Amino acid sequence: MEKVTRFSISVDTELLKKYDALLKETGYSNRSEAIRDLIRERLIKEEWTDPKKKVVGVLVLVYDHETRELTEVLNQIQHRHVQVVIASLHVHMDAHNCLEIIVLKGSVSRVRKIAQELLTLRNVKHGQLTMTTTGVDIP
Repeated sequence: MEKVTRFSISVDTELLKKYDALLKETGYSNRSEAIRDLIRERLIKEEWTDPKKKVVGVLVLVYDHETRELTEVLNQIQHRHVQVVIASLHVHMDAHNCLEIIVLKGSVSRVRKIAQELLTLRNVKHGQLTMTTTGVDIP
C-alpha cells in the first residue's frame, strides 16, 4: 500500500459548500479522493506543456466517405506515422458520414502535429484531439 500524507487546507465556506454538493452529485465518497483527482488532473495537464513528454491521444474525425480520395489520404497519413498511430476504429454513422477514431502514442509535439495534419484535411467536417497521460509518472 502506498504511503498517504495528511494535510489541511483553508477554503472559503461557500466554496466548500458548492464543492461538497458537486462531490455528492458526481458520486465521490469523500473529499480526499476528489482532491487527489484534481491534483492528478493538474499534473497531467502540466505534462502536455512539455513537447517531449510521452502522451496518449485520441483523435476523433467526422467526414463524408464519398469525398474523393479523403479516405485514402487519411489512411496514407496514418501509415506514414505508424510508430505513433497505434490503433484506429472506423464507424459508419449513416449512408454518407463516417467517424474515425485514431489512437496516437508519442511525444506531445508529434501527437499534436499528426492530429493537426489530419484535422486540417479538406472535407473533414469536425475533429477533436483529446490527450491523456501514459500513466507512467502519475501515482
